[in-house]
Amino acid sequence: MTVVLWSLRRVAAALVTLIGVSVLIFASVRLMPGDYTDLVLGPLASEEQRAQAVAASGLDAPIVEQYFRWLFGVFTGDLGFSFVSNVSVSEEFAARLPVTATIAVVTIVATLLIGIPLGFVSALRSEGSAGAAGRLVSALGISIPEFLLAGVVVFAVSTLGLGISVGQYAPLAEDPGRFVGSLVLPIAVLSIGCVAVVARNTRDAVMNVLVEPHVQAAVARGETPGFIVRHHVLRNAAAPILTVVGSLIAVLLGGTVIVEFVFNVPGMGSYLQTALGRRDYAIIQAAVMLAAAVFIVTSLLVDLVANGLDPRLRLTGRSRR
Repeated sequence: MTVVLWSLRRVAAALVTLIGVSVLIFASVRLMPGDYTDLVLGPLASEEQRAQAVAASGLDAPIVEQYFRWLFGVFTGDLGFSFVSNVSVSEEFAARLPVTATIAVVTIVATLLIGIPLGFVSALRSEGSAGAAGRLVSALGISIPEFLLAGVVVFAVSTLGLGISVGQYAPLAEDPGRFVGSLVLPIAVLSIGCVAVVARNTRDAVMNVLVEPHVQAAVARGETPGFIVRHHVLRNAAAPILTVVGSLIAVLLGGTVIVEFVFNVPGMGSYLQTALGRRDYAIIQAAVMLAAAVFIVTSLLVDLVANGLDPRLRLTGRSRR
């Protein structure tokens, strides 16, 4: 199988997955318990008022028509209007997405800069104190959930008064200092778990490569440890590390919902949580679809890059068939 054909098949599989996810999202939202008309109009609203609200939101059309209308809007950039506030979902996303994207990107960068070196040190010095410290940090970071850590951080900052703002978000254009200060804690909380996961998996990947025959042969030839790491370990360990980093996107998508709510940051996570409470279908569908698209596209890119680094993965997939 050529590289081009293999890549095209992966892209086609991603597109099919995306379409399937859109169907599941649309059906799941419609099957949610409760009715948004109860939240908007109240329990004392008449049947006529409810019928008018349903017609105004387009929910009286056949379900298949509703799906294809929504899917066409997604591909054309028209995400509709909030059923509750009647505000354009696209405009709200444009205002809130940069906040969440900033948190996610900085978290990933911090994870790469800290987690990968920590994993390498823990693997190369597994018998020393550095290796033990790396294993301890990884175990603690993986074990503590984001919501618990976020609550502890808020309590500590509020009690000790460390000079870091909580719940005082300001847009970057208005107050850069407050913007950065309001995102420090959410990024720190998310980074701890991500660093722990990457460090642990980097350690395992490096240790698996170190016992490979070609590495043992390099040691027998008298090559220096630095040369062995640069020429034999880095590339072979890069594919599993990259796969783990790509899977962290899913962790961040769920983690941002928690930290944005706890730290009162007006990003996509807090926006989605509010929409869930209001049964605002347009927002829920668009937000979950966006999250799924980001995860699927990221997984596709990671798959392509990882198989470019290690062509044996393509051969493994062909042998299974």
